[in-house]
Amino acid sequence: MGQGCLQPLHHLCGGARRTAVQRAPDRFHSRAGETAAEAQQFGSAATTSGQRSDTIKIVRVDPASGTASSLSIPRDTYVTLSGMPANTQLDSHNKINAAFDAGPDALVRTIESTFGIPISHFIAINFFGLQDAVNALGGINMDFPYPVRDRDCSGGVCNNNSGLNVPTAGCQTVNGTEALALSRSRYFQYYANGQWLSDPTSDIGRIQRQNLIISAAQDKAKSTYDPLKLNSLFSSVVHDFSKDDALSAGDLFSLAERYHAFSGSSLQSYVLPTTGATSAVAGDVEVVQPAAASAMIAQFLGNSAQPIVTPPIDAYGDPIALQLPATTTTQAPASAASAAPPQGRALLTASVSTTAPGAPPIPSYDPRPC
Repeated sequence: MGQGCLQPLHHLCGGARRTAVQRAPDRFHSRAGETAAEAQQFGSAATTSGQRSDTIKIVRVDPASGTASSLSIPRDTYVTLSGMPANTQLDSHNKINAAFDAGPDALVRTIESTFGIPISHFIAINFFGLQDAVNALGGINMDFPYPVRDRDCSGGVCNNNSGLNVPTAGCQTVNGTEALALSRSRYFQYYANGQWLSDPTSDIGRIQRQNLIISAAQDKAKSTYDPLKLNSLFSSVVHDFSKDDALSAGDLFSLAERYHAFSGSSLQSYVLPTTGATSAVAGDVEVVQPAAASAMIAQFLGNSAQPIVTPPIDAYGDPIALQLPATTTTQAPASAASAAPPQGRALLTASVSTTAPGAPPIPSYDPRPC
C-alpha cells in the first residue's frame, strides 16, 4: 500500500507455539534453541512434530478514527486448508491451526479463503514474546476472584501443564511467566466454596483470558507510557516474533505511539461463533455457526469483505454457507501512512474488556485487569 492510500487495515496476530523465531527462506523454525526446562514445559521437536498456531487473532485498526477491534478464531475451527505445499502430509479438511504447519502465509490464505477477511499483514509471536513483553512493562495487574491453577488428569496422572498456580485471590502483579501460564491454561480450575471447579468453556475460555491479559497489558502501558520504555519494550521482544517483510520497526513504533492512550475498555473483542463436533478425519473440532458467524464477521469488517472461496465445513466435510449481510455501521478508512503491525500494537495498546455484541460473556471466575 502506498502512502496516501486509504483503506481499512486488517492484521493477523498469531500466538505461535514456538520457542525460537528466525526468518529463513520459506521456513519458520518451531522449536530450535529450547532449553531442557522449556522443552519439558512446551514440548520438544522429538515429542511434537510440525507447528501449530496456538492463538489466532485478527486485529482491525483505524488510525484515522483511533478505533480498533479484534476477532479471535478458535484453533480447532474446521476448515479446508489453503496455500499448503504440494507435498504436505496434512489432510485438506483440518483444524485451522494446522495451516500454520506451512507457515503464516498458509494461515493467512486459509483465513482469507474461508471467511472473506482480507489480511494486510501478519505477526507471529512465540511464547516468550508474551513473557518478555509483560516483564518489560514491569508486570501487569490482575484481580483474581478465586485461587486458580491448571490441572489435567485426563491421562490418569494429574499434571499442571501450563504451570498456572495463583494461590490467593485479589488484585496482584502478574509477571511474564505467570501471564504466559494463565494464557496457555487449557485445564483452568478455580477454588470456590471449598472445592476446585473446572472451567467448562474450553478453548473459548482460554481465548477470553488471553484477551483479558492483553487488556491488562494495555492498561499498564497506558499508565506508564514513556517513549523510552516503548523502545525498550520493542527491543525486548524483537527476537520473539516474525512478521511479513512489508512491515518495519518504524511502522510498529508509529502505531504504538498512535494508540498509547487507547483505553482498556475501548477495544471490542469478537470470538467466532462455533459449536463442538466430532469429525472422522480430524477428531474433536469446532464447527462454525453460519448465521451468527456471518453477522459477526459483517459487523467486524464493515463493508470490506472479499469473496469466500472455500467456506468453512461441518463435521462431515460439507461446506457451510456464510452470507455477509450489508452493514449499516459506517467505519472510517485507515491511513496507510499510519499503518503498523498488530502484534506490537496489541501488546501495547489493545484491550478487550469490552466484548462485542454477540460475543460470549466473560465468566465471573476469570481474572480482570485491576
